[in-house]
Amino acid sequence: MDPSLNPRMQRRRELMMFFFLAFVIWPFVAVAVVGGYGFMVWMYQLIAGPPGPPHV
Repeated sequence: MDPSLNPRMQRRRELMMFFFLAFVIWPFVAVAVVGGYGFMVWMYQLIAGPPGPPHV
C-alpha cells in the first residue's frame, strides 16, 4: 500500500484490483483449468483407448 494515497484513492484502487481479479483473471484461470483437464483426458484416451467395456 502506498501511504501517500488518501483513503478514497486507496479504496478506489482496491476496488479496481478486485474487479480486475474477479472479472478478468479468475475467468481466464477457470477456462485454462477446465481446458487443461479436457486436454489431459483427450491425450489419455489417445494412449489407452476410448472408455467402455473391453472387447471379447
